[in-house]
This record gives sequence, C-alpha cells and structure tokens, in this order.
Amino acid sequence: MRFREDKPGDLDRARAAVAEWREQNPAGSREQMLTALSAGFHRDYGPVLGAVLSVHDRDHARQITAHPAATGPDHQSAHDGGQSERTGPAQEMT
Repeated sequence: MRFREDKPGDLDRARAAVAEWREQNPAGSREQMLTALSAGFHRDYGPVLGAVLSVHDRDHARQITAHPAATGPDHQSAHDGGQSERTGPAQEMT
C-alpha cells in the first residue's frame, strides 16, 4: 500500500479497532488479531495493525507497571553525590 493511498482516518480506526480487540482478547496473539481485523482494512495494512498492537501493549504495560514519579525528600538522584536530603551520605554496606 502506498502512503498516498492511506486515508487520514485509517490509523485512528486501526488504533480503535486494536484497542477494542485487545480488551476482548487480553491474551490474544498478533496472528489472532490480524485474522480478526485484517478484513476491515487494506490488504497491505497488516504490518500497521501489528505495530499498532505493539504500541498499544507497550503503553498499557506502562500504565500497569509505572512507578510513581521519583520526587520528594526520599528521592536520591545520581547527581546529588550519593546524598539524599532525608538520609544524608550514602552508607556503604559491609
């Protein structure tokens, strides 16, 4: 499929379709998604659908596993010389 044949809404439609499919098939494989959704898109759109699934899964995994922002007095930066405002100099374990 050539880029100029791509319609402006195709990518948005692919994102919505993949998100809905993933919600209904949380353990589904890429091949299962392609089988289920490919008929609704241009015949050469398979790689795009696969990429959309990868991005969706990556972003969803970040939502599940994301740690709170490391800020505040407990945060120790690599740039603060090993000292935290709360704990003082880093202690070496022996």
